[in-house]
Amino acid sequence: MKDGRIAIPSVAPGGLDGERSGHFGHCDMFTLVDVENGEVKKVSTIPNGGHEQGGCMVPVNLLAEHKVKALVVGGIGMRPLMGFKQVGVEVFYDAARSQIRPVVEDLIAGKLPMIGDDQVCGGGGGDCH
Repeated sequence: MKDGRIAIPSVAPGGLDGERSGHFGHCDMFTLVDVENGEVKKVSTIPNGGHEQGGCMVPVNLLAEHKVKALVVGGIGMRPLMGFKQVGVEVFYDAARSQIRPVVEDLIAGKLPMIGDDQVCGGGGGDCH
């Protein structure tokens, strides 16, 4: 991905040198990385809206409102995955790295696969991390 805004579920305080959250829907916040011509131009964070009101579609709507084009997760449920597809956010998979910077670098370099429907988690806070 050479241009656009990337979102990464993060543990507070987030940021490019922060730690990824293992669970997309229950992360503390999202680190947003703006990329232009394959280079990081801006990094910001937004708090996660959580599951309370609106369930797992809350983060979908939040990231869509912030014009996110790509999301990198270690796991995600089918319902939010379908929601992201509907709003035009591409969802990529990386379960190996716990730090945000190398995941962003891998996405920019085209090294991360899009998540497949066969890689989604079951609901209810199962073992999808």
